[in-house]
Amino acid sequence: MSSSALQVARTGLSAQDTRMQVIANNLANVSTTAFKRDRTNFSTLAYQDARVAGQLSSAQSQFATGLNLGTGVGVSSTTRIDEQGSLENTGNGLDVAISGNGYYQVLMPNGQTSYTRAGNFSLSAEGQLVNSDGYPIQPAITVPTGATAITIAADGTVSAMLQGQTAATQVGQINTASFANPTALQALGNNLYQETAASGVAQVGVPGTTGRGTLKQGFLESSNVNIVTELVDMIECQRAYEINSKMISSVDEMLKNANQTL
Repeated sequence: MSSSALQVARTGLSAQDTRMQVIANNLANVSTTAFKRDRTNFSTLAYQDARVAGQLSSAQSQFATGLNLGTGVGVSSTTRIDEQGSLENTGNGLDVAISGNGYYQVLMPNGQTSYTRAGNFSLSAEGQLVNSDGYPIQPAITVPTGATAITIAADGTVSAMLQGQTAATQVGQINTASFANPTALQALGNNLYQETAASGVAQVGVPGTTGRGTLKQGFLESSNVNIVTELVDMIECQRAYEINSKMISSVDEMLKNANQTL
């Protein structure tokens, strides 16, 4: 039994270590544009059923209660919390935040499409609208050389003043993608996500339609990490780790006393 208690406490240490890693990642990304915090989900490991409730205790009676021994805890999953981060005014005309649901589409070097909520865009040497890693957004938008006063409307319409013209000309359209289960998108790093079977197929359309959020030029979405909440979770995780460590020490002392007695 003592060796089993050691194993149970070990699973507790491992689970809390994983939780601390998730908390650390949240805090590390407190200033990352459009970052979404993760939450650790725990579940019990398989039980050892020494006796099942209702099992015959004699020919005429049954056990009213069972004898079930838990084998510990494990991390079942992490959940991304997709609540909106606050919108911060940057004054940069190529910074665009999504107010509400939706993701920008980004064309990766391998030809696949990834998704992001980070709207800190810039222009490439060819005038193409790209993200901070230089990946072009989709559908592709190219601003003509010499264009000024680039305007991005709430519905994603991109307009610019061209040389020799007195009225703005539409040069592209930013569409956003929505998902049935956005929390199931796979995080790739660099503020990028990838579609999965659980997320559903991307539903692409004009911002502000069919539940998609609108765009705000000159703003960026900040991280939704709450430092106070993360610090409280960190203290709770630390205490849980200490308790499991104490359990190992206590069981070890019990084993030592048993060996000395026997």
